[in-house]
Amino acid sequence: MNRLIRIAFAQKIYRFLMIFTLIASILFTIASQLEVCSLALVVKKGPDFFEFCGPGKEHVTKEDLLKKWDQVDENKTGIITKEDLRSFTEKQTNAGLMDKGIAVLQKWIPIHKSAWAFISVLVFAALFKAITLFAYRFGTKLFTIHMCRDVRQKYFEHIQSLPMSFYHSHNIGALSTRAMNDAYVIADGIHSALVNYVQTPFAVLSTLALCFAISWQLSCLIFFGLPILIAPIIFIARRIRRLSWQLQKKQEAFSSVLVEFLRGVQTIKLYAMEAFSLKKYGELNNAMAHLEKRNARYDTSSRPVLHTVAMFILVTIILFGLWMLRLPLHEVVFYCGLLMNVYEPVKKFSEESGRIQRGAAACDRLYEVLDEKPTIVDDNEALTKIPFTTSIAFNDVSFGYGNVNPVLSSISFEVKKGETIAIVGPTGGGKSTIVSLLARLFEPQKGSITIDGNPIQQFTQKSLREFFGIVPQHSFLFHDTVSENIKFGRPYTEEQVQGAAKLAHAEEFIVKLPEGYQTLLAEAGKTLSGGQQQRLALARALIKDSPVLVLDEATSSLDSASELHIKTILKELKGNVTQIIIAHRLSTIEDADRIIVIEGGQKVGDGTKEELLNSCPTFRRLWMPHIDVQPSLKVETIC
Repeated sequence: MNRLIRIAFAQKIYRFLMIFTLIASILFTIASQLEVCSLALVVKKGPDFFEFCGPGKEHVTKEDLLKKWDQVDENKTGIITKEDLRSFTEKQTNAGLMDKGIAVLQKWIPIHKSAWAFISVLVFAALFKAITLFAYRFGTKLFTIHMCRDVRQKYFEHIQSLPMSFYHSHNIGALSTRAMNDAYVIADGIHSALVNYVQTPFAVLSTLALCFAISWQLSCLIFFGLPILIAPIIFIARRIRRLSWQLQKKQEAFSSVLVEFLRGVQTIKLYAMEAFSLKKYGELNNAMAHLEKRNARYDTSSRPVLHTVAMFILVTIILFGLWMLRLPLHEVVFYCGLLMNVYEPVKKFSEESGRIQRGAAACDRLYEVLDEKPTIVDDNEALTKIPFTTSIAFNDVSFGYGNVNPVLSSISFEVKKGETIAIVGPTGGGKSTIVSLLARLFEPQKGSITIDGNPIQQFTQKSLREFFGIVPQHSFLFHDTVSENIKFGRPYTEEQVQGAAKLAHAEEFIVKLPEGYQTLLAEAGKTLSGGQQQRLALARALIKDSPVLVLDEATSSLDSASELHIKTILKELKGNVTQIIIAHRLSTIEDADRIIVIEGGQKVGDGTKEELLNSCPTFRRLWMPHIDVQPSLKVETIC
């Protein structure tokens, strides 16, 4: 709840909209009371015969009537007007609150003389309520819209600052659900808190004050029903909060299964496992439906319970007021109308409490992410430019994901400026982790990475990632044009885009697309082949013109002809750009100046191709399928 309040007062626009909504809600409450009063006017009649002769009389004599005539006709004119009779009756009887209000109103508006004046009062009451209702609801909508927008923005900005380890430990479907659904639930919860803790108390207290002014005896009956009204509200609110938390967790899992299916639909179909996916989806769907039923049971039971109790109290008040206290009909109607104004916000109190509890639960879930602190942050004095004149070095670097065994153990190597090195090794040896550490997506748990002897922590993360032109193992393309996918948000010219595409050997298929470089790619570039996607990713890296080019399995999906072109490009860049190439296809790295062999997280070889063939068994096992080896040359003889 504290977090909901903190969010509600976080910005000036929220405070303004809350004040606007509060004022509108208060005016709406007053308008509802005026509307009740105007409707009571319809049933109000003038004093009847027995009220004229005196309250409490069951019969009237001729002498009583003549005596009253003389009292009313004070000027002895022999004529009694309606005004004279009304004035006399108000003096003789204890005029109620409504009668007193009508008397004041009649001094300004002659509602008893003109039907149009009476109609004008009714129309004014109706219009006043309509305007205040619109202002109240519109202010609420504006508040919700601004709140949802800002919460989503804050959430997205925050998760961008979190390290890759955060994404490894959280489900992508769950994170996307929190960004969309929870923001709305939180805004709805804050609005409900505003209603329950400000508007409802004002409506109840002001209306009860009017009720006490009409009849304190009738008003005392209300308090006998309050415990019966409050008890189910408290009970239901507790159940709803607990169920809301469980339901939101199930919704996360449900969304995750759906996202997994959409991402892996090809694999599912290839293995004919639709039944397995359907079963998994159905189990979560049924579990979520079960929680939704329980939640609906509590959510919808509040109104019937409160309605029953409220109507019982209302009927008791009508009977007691008319028969025991002998109040005028219009006073009882006015009183009951006011009670309905009390009943409505109390009736909604339980529903709004449910929304508050759901908002609090969503807020707790959202803050599970917002409370995560970035583990990789730039120093205040971090440099924005990286000098590079000598080398990049890994110095006794060790790293592991979570509590698993280290992926890299005491790795040390150096890459000199202008040098082309290749990193090879069996799958799972830690090659791609080296790329992640270079870009500072993770921090080494031991050792250091330096550029010209300076630890990479001395540079900002942005400058470091601009320093490297990286083509990842799994390229990702956005739902945008080919040109924008290569530019990737940077202000490059079309000539630069086309130049990078030519270098990456991508222009040959781009020009065949319906609109060339302006062709809109489908989601994740799924209308392109794997090789075409990787060539666009390579063009995206080459256009940066970074001093260091890193290729992480960048040619794994290319055909032989495309790979030959890439090899030619890399050969042309040799000496001008420092290159770090990670590859399974060893034909890609034949021209590397040095080859580093990684196995089991450790460096087991470092040298030229010829040196490693004669000194490293691991490299020889990897290289054997690519060359013709003399039968007499065996792996066992190589040390």
